[in-house]
Amino acid sequence: MIQMLVIATRNKNKLAEFKVILKDLAMEIRSLDDFGPIPEVVEDGDTFDENAYKKAYHTARFLGLPAIADDSGLVVEALDGAPGVYSARYAGEGADDKGNCDKLLRELELKGEGTRKAHFTCVLSIAVPSGPALTYEASCEGEILKEPRGESGFGYDPLFYFAEYAKSFAELTMEEKNRVSHRGKALQEVKSEIKMIGKWLKQRLAEEKPPKPDHSEFEGNDWSRERG
Repeated sequence: MIQMLVIATRNKNKLAEFKVILKDLAMEIRSLDDFGPIPEVVEDGDTFDENAYKKAYHTARFLGLPAIADDSGLVVEALDGAPGVYSARYAGEGADDKGNCDKLLRELELKGEGTRKAHFTCVLSIAVPSGPALTYEASCEGEILKEPRGESGFGYDPLFYFAEYAKSFAELTMEEKNRVSHRGKALQEVKSEIKMIGKWLKQRLAEEKPPKPDHSEFEGNDWSRERG
């Protein structure tokens, strides 16, 4: 069984979701905050898959431990898939949640009264220090509200309306959100396959151990004699 898994994030809200869903697993869960300074990853991939893998592999290689990372975002039909992989920085580098949400509402207002269909996508990558990784993906369908609703959640949650519960994501309890969200569904898939993942990680980590040195070339040497 896996002894330790590092969650490659410093996002407190995201970390809380991970820990709640993975709490019953027989492993030690750590985050980047449990370690010293780690160089930041440049998330310049064209897809969620590329960015998730990049973060997981970077963390695993730097710490020498298996790591799990996610890349997720909002895909809005009327905006041709935006903000997509740029969801966290839609309003520019350093933008906060409110800035991103405000820009999203402005862009949709410019589009008029067309469809407001959208979905959240999450890709999870579990990587080992040598590079191989397992990938899990899930999504959640909804639509964008015309104004924020709710006080919970983070990111675009106040604008994302989930019809099944007739609430925005920011109006859901943590338990409700973890049951239906993109990240929650992807993590549940990971949890359902944890035994297989554990075997895969054990095999991969064993393969990464350096081979025992071959001392045959030293046979017959007399190390007690001084060399002239």
